[in-house]
Amino acid sequence: MTNILEAIVNIANNPIVKIKNHYTGRNRVNNVGEALELFIKDAFANTILEKDEQIKIKQYNELFSWLGNQNHPPDMMISQGDAIEVKKTQSPNSDLALNSSYPKTNILSNSTMITQECRTCENWTEKDLIYCVGHTTDESIKSLWMVYGSIYAAKHETYQIIKQKIIDGINEIPNVELAETNELGRVNRVDPLGITNLRIRGMWQIQNPRKVFSYLHTAGNSFELVAVIPTGKYNSFPEESKSKIENLKNPNLTISDVKVKDPNNPAKLIETKLIVFKL
Repeated sequence: MTNILEAIVNIANNPIVKIKNHYTGRNRVNNVGEALELFIKDAFANTILEKDEQIKIKQYNELFSWLGNQNHPPDMMISQGDAIEVKKTQSPNSDLALNSSYPKTNILSNSTMITQECRTCENWTEKDLIYCVGHTTDESIKSLWMVYGSIYAAKHETYQIIKQKIIDGINEIPNVELAETNELGRVNRVDPLGITNLRIRGMWQIQNPRKVFSYLHTAGNSFELVAVIPTGKYNSFPEESKSKIENLKNPNLTISDVKVKDPNNPAKLIETKLIVFKL
């Protein structure tokens, strides 16, 4: 089984920065976004330097229960572990585009935003969610933030209330033909011929964790990995994983105890671990 601590150790031991070049060729990567997702997948699977595709596929099969669908979250799910959502930005502080999926503190198996295959890929009800946000150039990764949704996003109800109010408002529009949809709304037969439909979709955005947690860490100019993990979550990981990262003896890696604002009530603070690896 793998987890975020294992991934951090694997990146610290194999700090590949020019990720597009690393994955071009044998994986036929078309862009740095695909390379970033492969890099994160390999970090969790401990296959960053593995060249044998059969070995990598076998490792993926053993560790992951879901490896994604571009149109539906999440991007990956660790078998009996966390879910992972990968986001790429080419500006260090730019907001993350979540499109029709609002920010999530976790992933629920009864969510209408996931596929049936994801829902049934293993026996699960709820998974903690890690947002992995990479700042990249066209070739390289400049920074990687790994943040748990529970300290990043508010509870589901916060977003669902706003979404429902918009849907209710759309449904009150007189003299339009509304259709059932998972989006905010769909109006059919808008024109006299009845050949035009209107889809109404949400376009959610959330501030970059680099900006949200700027009070914890000041970004440098070289590559850095920054992970913010609730202390309770950190303590739940196997002793082997905690021992591995705590005894890594890498001068470029630090672990600190910090407090972050509760996304549901900023007056309260949450105990967390801040892990920083710099080149």
